[in-house]
Order: sequence, then C-alpha cells, then structure tokens
Amino acid sequence: MAIGALGLIVIIAASLYFAFRFVEQERQRDLQSWQVRMGIVADSRTSDLADWVEQNFGVMRELAENASLQLYLSMIVASEAGAQAPEDTAETGYLRNLLTATASRSGFVPPARPAEVSANVERAGEAGIALTDSKGQLIVGTPGMPPLPPQVRTAVAKALSGEASFVDVYLGATNLPTVGFVLPVLSVQASSATDAVGAVVGLRVVGADLYKRLEQPGEVEKTAESILLRKAGATVEHLSPLRDGTDPLGRTMALDTPDLAAAFAVNVPGGFGVKKDYAGKEVLVTSRPVKGTPWILMRSVTTAETLAETETRGRTILIVFVLIIVGVSVAMIAVWRHGTSVRAAEAAVRFKQAADRFENLSTFMKVVTDGQPTGIVTVNAEGVYSFANKAAADDVGSTPEDMLGKTMSAVIGPVKAHALMDVNREVLLKGERMSSSHTFDEPGGGFRVLKCEHIPLKGDRDQPPSVLMIIEDVTAVVRERERRENVLKQLTNTLVSVVDRRDPYSAHHSERVAEVASSIASEMGLDPVATSTVGLAGRLMNVGKIFIPAELLTKSGQLTPEERELLARSFVVSGELLDGVDFDGPVVETIREIGEFWDGTGPLQIQGENILITSRIVAVANTFVGMVSPRAWRDPLTFDKVSEILFSQTGKKYDRRAVLALMNVLENRDGKKRWAYFREKTPD
Repeated sequence: MAIGALGLIVIIAASLYFAFRFVEQERQRDLQSWQVRMGIVADSRTSDLADWVEQNFGVMRELAENASLQLYLSMIVASEAGAQAPEDTAETGYLRNLLTATASRSGFVPPARPAEVSANVERAGEAGIALTDSKGQLIVGTPGMPPLPPQVRTAVAKALSGEASFVDVYLGATNLPTVGFVLPVLSVQASSATDAVGAVVGLRVVGADLYKRLEQPGEVEKTAESILLRKAGATVEHLSPLRDGTDPLGRTMALDTPDLAAAFAVNVPGGFGVKKDYAGKEVLVTSRPVKGTPWILMRSVTTAETLAETETRGRTILIVFVLIIVGVSVAMIAVWRHGTSVRAAEAAVRFKQAADRFENLSTFMKVVTDGQPTGIVTVNAEGVYSFANKAAADDVGSTPEDMLGKTMSAVIGPVKAHALMDVNREVLLKGERMSSSHTFDEPGGGFRVLKCEHIPLKGDRDQPPSVLMIIEDVTAVVRERERRENVLKQLTNTLVSVVDRRDPYSAHHSERVAEVASSIASEMGLDPVATSTVGLAGRLMNVGKIFIPAELLTKSGQLTPEERELLARSFVVSGELLDGVDFDGPVVETIREIGEFWDGTGPLQIQGENILITSRIVAVANTFVGMVSPRAWRDPLTFDKVSEILFSQTGKKYDRRAVLALMNVLENRDGKKRWAYFREKTPD
C-alpha cells in the first residue's frame, strides 16, 4: 500500500509538473511573438522620429550653406568689428526676409492662437529662426523669435566651434515644449569647420507634427501606447502627451522605481520585458533610442490585452490535466479497493463504474485536445499510435479512431516516420523532453517543415512507455523567411546593377570581387557567416559610387589626390547608406573598413588586426580583380604579376594571410583557370 501510494503521488507530481511546464512554454512563445511585433512597430516609429529631426536640421543646413547668407553675415560681422553698423541695413533686411520665408515654409513659427483683445503687452516670443555673430550675439531674427535661453546659448557656442548642435526639449517662455537646431555659418572662403562667422538657430514648438509620428498606422491594439522619454539625472521624464491626458513634460518618475516600464526603457534601450506603466498597469514594454537625440521611444501594450487569450488557454489546460489526474487517481484507487474485495461481483460492478468514469474523462480530454490547432499524438517505441487528436487526423486525411493501432509508417509514410521515430527512440532512451524540426519534400512539389515537441511518457503494467508528440506545421514561417532572403538578394542585385551602369569600365567588378573574396575566406577556413559576409560586402561595396560624379568614374587620365581620396572614401559612404539594414553578419562594418591599409594609412586610420578580417579579405580581392581586369587606360596585368605586387605590399597595405590564401587558390585550387575570363574586355 505504501509503495502504491508513493507511486501515485509521484505520478501526480510529475503530471502537474509537465502540465505547468507546458502552459509556461505556451506563455513564453506568445511573449516572443509579441516581442517581434512590438519591435517592428518601435523600429518604424523611431525611424519616423529620426527623420523629423533630420528634416529640421536640413532646414538649418540649407540656410547655413546659402552663399548669399554667408556673404551678408560676413559683411555684417565685419562692419560690427570696425565701426558701429546701422541697426537695419539692406543686408539685414535681406536676411530677415530670407529667415521669415524659410520659417513660414518649414514650421519654425509660433503656433496659431485664437484672436486676442489688443493690449499694450507684447506677446512673448515662442519660435523662429535667427542668426548670431561669432560671439553668439543675435543679429537678426524672424518675428516671434524669443531671446536665447541658456541651453540654446550653450548650443550656439558649441556650433561656433564647428559642430552641429541639437537643443533638447525645454519649456519656452509660454510653457510650451520647444526644441532647437543650431548649425555654424562659415565664411565664404572658410577653410575649415571652425572658421564660423556666426550660427543659424532654429527654435520650434513641439506639437502634433512630432507627436503624430508616435502613432502607428493601422493600430489594432486598444491599449498600445508610444511615449518619448529621456533620462534626467535620477529621474525619467515623459516628453510626449500621455493617454491619461498628461501634457508633455508633465510627468517625471524616479529611475529606481521597481518594475517601472519607463525606467526599464531608458536603462535598457532595445530591451523587452513585463513591467508596470505610469498608471500602475502591467504592460509588455520595449524601447529604441532615437538617432541624433537623447530621446528613448517606449512602446507598451497591457498584458490584459496581449496575454488574455494565453492565460485563459493555460487555465483551461491546467484544469483539464488536474481533472484527468484526479479522475485517473480515483479510478486507480477504486480498482485497487475493489480488486482486493472478496466480493468479486461487487468489485466487477465498481470496476465498470470506474472504467466508465475514466472513459468520460478521456472523452473530455479528447474534446479539449481536438480544440487545439496543433497535432497531438502518442506513440509507443514501435511507432504505433495510442492517441491522436482531430488536428493530427485531419492532417493525414483520416480520423482519430482509424489511426489507433496503426504504425506511423502506414499513416504518414516511411520517410517522415523514420525521421520522427529516430528522435522518439532517443527521448525514450534518455527519458528527457526534446524538440526537433524536419523538412520534407511534398509529392506535388514544394516542401513542408514540421516542428515537434517529444515528451516521454512512462509506461505501466498495461501501457508500454510512449512518447507524447505535439506537431506544428511551420512551413509558412520558413517560406516567409526565404522570401525575405530573396528580396534582399534582389535588392542587392539591383544596387549592383545601378553602380555598374554608372561605371561601365568596371562592370561586373562587384560580382567578381564577391566571388574571389568568398574563395579566400573558404581557403582561410572562416565560418559560414564570415564567408557569406565577404560575399555580400563585395557585391555592395561600390554602392557609395552613386554619389561620385560619372565623369570621375569614367576618367581615363591621371587622378588628382582629391579624386583619389573621394574614391577611397566611397566605401565609407557605402557603409553609411546601408547602415540600419539587418544582415546576418557584419556586412556594413566590413564595407566601411575595405579602404583601410594594414599600416593605418586608410581613410579611417585603422591598422593591423584592428581591421575586420572580412574587410582585409575584400580589400585583397578588390585590388586583385582591379589589376587583372582591363581598363580603358591600360591592359590587364597577368596573374603572376598581380601576385607579385600584392605580396610586395603585405605588411604595408594588405594582410599577409589573405594574400597567401589568394595565391594558394590561384596556384592549387584552379583559380587561374576559373578567373581567366576576368582578363577579357567586357563588350560594350
């Protein structure tokens, strides 16, 4: 009796453990799904906010680079340095009109207000554009331009030293949230960024044009909210309006508040978690930094909305399992008691009652499992079905009852059965739960991908050890991933085609560099991610040439030092254009460093082992392809001559290992034969 009771307790405990574990895994799976969805929205909103900041800087940049403005401001500053200049000259009038027109066009104006009764009190300035001299003193500004507060004067001083400056949100004279954008204005003949004759200052009231960018088009979550935050000492400030009606900059909370969503967002940008929002509600939260600002975008949705269905399903599964365990326990106890009874007839009747009860519970379990979208089956060590739900039967065009007693090979085919049973045998041997995924070819063409959880079930006197299998079809997810990879490949081909059309003398150059770089990486024994990285980097490295004048790309004469530097920096420009694209490897970083030399004389002055190994490989491949290919101004060099030149530059320009790997491919891996067509002139 003691052994039997102990065994029953162990079975109940194990069943409860697996039930709770299954429910928790379902919850974690839903959390991961929400993390992806919220991350996509957060990235989209962050990009819109960064675009808004860049647009405003673009307005200031347009003014700062205006030749007339530079000339007139230089004249005004020069006149003030000598004799006292008139308060309003033709130059100041022109500048005021230019600033006023720009402010009106770009939104650097005070917000519209209802008509007010005329009074002798002048309305406080709220927004506008102004110019300062080299000492930071205002020279001319638009109507409504307020006096410069301390934080703006600090930004002006920074701009006068040659650096663009962003003025973070502050409350202006009328308690409206205001931001500023400051750029230096150089003299017409300035030789460096520090030769500033003044600065252009733009102040604008933050309003709907910014806050609308926090709203996600097509929003379906009722409790979703995107909020702008920033860290201020030991607190976090809310910069945007809140759902509860709080105005911008109207709520500040402590950073060390336990489980505060806003504190988590600014302390762990890019993180994801379950926290409490400003109203004390439990929310899913993720965040992203806004480029060029100290702002953090926080995206949150209440768990009451996101996880309600998961929690309900989890409770239902737990209740079902508990009922099954209780029912099985009651049935086992009833069978034991009646089996020991001297009254065989009465024991038989009670046993039948227990069996009926167990059958009812089994029917209830079947109803619950039939409601699940995934296939659920149990098979023994020989692959014979002892249970199947409706989803599993529908998948093979059968019924649950028809599947019982049949082998997996007979139902789903020998190929699929063999793959799944290999995992089942390992699960039964180790007694541990395992996950597996399998790709199968379909008879009508295409493929199918199955993800399976294998859970061992202990056997007893009447039931052999079995495996509970939860099978999910993830073919659609895999196809979508392949589609995204094909889109990236097509985009890459398009970008390469655009560059080749602008530079006909180096057509197919990028494709050949990618091929040679991949061969060098394989020869050096680099991992698949690094090999893929050099191939993509080689194909995309010349994207930056779209900003180089076409006449320079096709120039057949000697290049000037300035032209050589412009071409050398095209790799850095390529990296900047591709920055933000999510590659599997460090493709963007590789492209930026292609122009770096081993001795540190490249554009970024990175040297030796500090240069990415992938960049060093692409640099060697790029030089090799360029030398062995014909150009309008010269014939192609021989492979031996190019190898000699590259080897002579090892330790100066190129990594010795990459050069030796290339030479080995040429000499011992049939490289000369494979790449002989490089030396042929491309037909016009």
